[in-house]
Amino acid sequence: MAKTFKKLVTITAPSGAGKSSITHYLLKHFPILDFSVSATTRPQRGTEKDGKDYYFLSLPDFLEKISSGLFLEYEMVYPGKYYGTLKSEIDRIWDAGKVPILDIDVKGAMKVREIFNDHALYVFIAPPSLDELKKRLIKRGTETLENVETRLEKANYELSFQNHFDKTIINKDLEKACKQTARMVKAFLEK
Repeated sequence: MAKTFKKLVTITAPSGAGKSSITHYLLKHFPILDFSVSATTRPQRGTEKDGKDYYFLSLPDFLEKISSGLFLEYEMVYPGKYYGTLKSEIDRIWDAGKVPILDIDVKGAMKVREIFNDHALYVFIAPPSLDELKKRLIKRGTETLENVETRLEKANYELSFQNHFDKTIINKDLEKACKQTARMVKAFLEK
């Protein structure tokens, strides 16, 4: 990976808080941003495409990339399910003259912060409440009730880290949350 630090935008949130929706909004409004595709060992869902939504890797392949030092950050987010950001993905975006936007979990974002410090923007998206988050996760229809409870426990833990980020955006109203985040990104990109 390049030795000089270039700009990077990190959006993080507990599952279901809206980070992917806000990331898509930012990508539409800032052509300089390019989506950093994460790698994962979880199975593809529905219409997801390998190389567009995620790089879907087998567990042995993911572990080999870890031991080869190919990840900027990685984490076992849920038991047996790894997620991570490949260094080559960040370089691909920088080489194209763009700014990577990472839509990653809280621990991954903390690791990125350790590496890039003030060279990146770190935005934490929070739900208005855990009750609201539970409603959103159930409404998605992609999780069992047991998985929803696991995600809520994890979300409660992740919310304790929000003071480690540049700004917390409370996503009560998606349109307002998108616009607030866009103002932050614009200021960051212009400095």
